Amino acid sequence: MLKKVTGFLCALLFSGNVWAVDGISLELGNGDQTDVVRAGAIWNFDRQWFTEGDWLVSGYWEATAGSWKGRSAVGNNQTITDLGITPVFRLQQKTPTAISPYLEAAIGFHLISPTFVYTNRHFGSAFQFGDHVGLGVRFGERQQFDLGYRYQHLSNGGIKKPNQGINLNQVHFVYHF
Repeated sequence: MLKKVTGFLCALLFSGNVWAVDGISLELGNGDQTDVVRAGAIWNFDRQWFTEGDWLVSGYWEATAGSWKGRSAVGNNQTITDLGITPVFRLQQKTPTAISPYLEAAIGFHLISPTFVYTNRHFGSAFQFGDHVGLGVRFGERQQFDLGYRYQHLSNGGIKKPNQGINLNQVHFVYHF
């Protein structure tokens, strides 16, 4: 399974349009005695849904690379490397204003190593599902900035025990080209 997911991520990175990045992201967060930092690249969907009213649904792919650092008093704190790919769906205004609010939701895939962040927090497998809900605003002269909050849960979905998972609160910043 790990080889298939790694192969998929490599194929995605070397496909023709992947270098036409629409934006870059930075996340900082913490939760369950763990600090997280991630950087990413964003590719907008070429579709919009539910466009009849003042709001619509759009989205983007976000590929991230990051690090988790355990800070538990129980000890054996680790630094985890995290690679992820996530389709993000966003409810936003059809016609942007100076500060345009949005809501978003996503379920993606992550590979982590090692599979524990400290003595009492084990994830069972390198493969993790990462889902989040978030809210924020898009702003700037060209609507080139996003600043938002995300609540994220990662776990292996019961694929392998232990499956303790982790909950994270994150500040998410995006610059759109």
